[in-house]
Amino acid sequence: MTIEEILAGESKNVEFKEDLPEKSIKYMKSVVAFANGTGGKIIFGIADKTREVIGFNNEDVFKKMDAIANAVSDSCEPAIIPDITLQTVDGKTIIVVEVSGGRQRPYYIKALGKDDGVYVRVAGTTRPADEYMIKELMFEGSNRYFDQALCTGLDVTDEDIDALCKAMKEQAIKNAHNEEQKASVKDVGRQQLRSWGVLIERDGKDYPSNAYAILTGCGGLHVATQCGVFKGTTKEVFVDRREYTGPIWEQIEEAFQFVLRNIHLGASIVGIYRQDVYEIPPDAIRELIINAAVHRSYLDHGNIQVAVYDNRLEITSPGKLPMGQTLERMKEGYSQIRNEALAYAFSYMNLIEHWGSGIPRIIGKVKAAGLREPEFIGGEVDLRINIYRGQIDGNNANNATNSANGVKNGADLALNKGNTITQKLLNVIEENPTAPQAWYAEKLGVSKRTISRMFRSLQEQGILVQIGTRRKSNWTVRKKQ
Repeated sequence: MTIEEILAGESKNVEFKEDLPEKSIKYMKSVVAFANGTGGKIIFGIADKTREVIGFNNEDVFKKMDAIANAVSDSCEPAIIPDITLQTVDGKTIIVVEVSGGRQRPYYIKALGKDDGVYVRVAGTTRPADEYMIKELMFEGSNRYFDQALCTGLDVTDEDIDALCKAMKEQAIKNAHNEEQKASVKDVGRQQLRSWGVLIERDGKDYPSNAYAILTGCGGLHVATQCGVFKGTTKEVFVDRREYTGPIWEQIEEAFQFVLRNIHLGASIVGIYRQDVYEIPPDAIRELIINAAVHRSYLDHGNIQVAVYDNRLEITSPGKLPMGQTLERMKEGYSQIRNEALAYAFSYMNLIEHWGSGIPRIIGKVKAAGLREPEFIGGEVDLRINIYRGQIDGNNANNATNSANGVKNGADLALNKGNTITQKLLNVIEENPTAPQAWYAEKLGVSKRTISRMFRSLQEQGILVQIGTRRKSNWTVRKKQ
């Protein structure tokens, strides 16, 4: 430890102790918590409140080192072997106990047992692990994936499996970037789903894994994406809220369209053409939502939350970062798979391009749009990513014009989105105003659920007017003044 590190105080990975407590459990909880996380140091001989270096005299220091080593050996299960060293700071001797993140998780205090003796680090403090966290640590310690585990209480038929295979291929073609990639999409079959862990074969019969339930939205697990628009910069005042369920790829698309409806749209002139430009790059928004869906913890009963505030877009993904992952490594492009079956499925459906490239690509696109670099927060209980609205570079080529003619907000954008799905829908309605919603959905290549929500939103705005009965509607598009 240096004086500078000491002055920085305690943190997620550093804890100070003025002396060696009589009861070892007072620091053994932190030993266990560091082993269950990314590791850390307990520094004996520094006052935690004042950060004053107290130190130990040379006669006692070696006895205290032995006492620490024996306490860790006797108290922890599985075995934890810390690196215990002496260091001189400001002319005084301190004891540094360094604990590495372990792989035989969960680590716990023997005397308390596995139910009550598991601890984790959260925001620089040591806390008991809850039931979800213990299960997460157990999967990490056994090198297994929750999404590949059997989904109890859910049965599947051959027709269900065939429907999933067909839907996944359709998604793969829809998400392809060019005709060559579309042509390269192959059929996905039962054997492929087994190899990924989406299906589990036992005695010649196929059973669904948790990944199957997540992909299809067919019971077994409650998986939802919650979206909201808030007035101001806090969650005090709701403007709009939605919760999307169903197949995970539909949730991604619904959340993506929700954000586009509720952020600013401006214009830039490229050559002699006018181009609509969102204040946040749509590709970055979509990739962030996809990243949250494939990397979140599905053991955690929380939902992905997508929130639009006056000053930022905030996406929160449930669950701590997987073992071996840190915010710094993630931003550098290091990918740690938490849901292997979903990762394979997302890759097949062209939702994921290259492993580890997503976050660096998002950062690059956001900065290229003249916005500040995305903010990454947490990682111990959940992961929150903020993209702040508002250009920091007024001369950026992609700057969305904030003039009265160029920017509108939220729902009022419907008729200004020349190249968006909303305007495409309006164009199709004008061409065929009596078609059922399922026809519009097929025409635009989106789900019927998406079309239904768009119809409802456009009706609320007074843009779309229904004439006739629900069974036989004739739709009229009204231009807003």
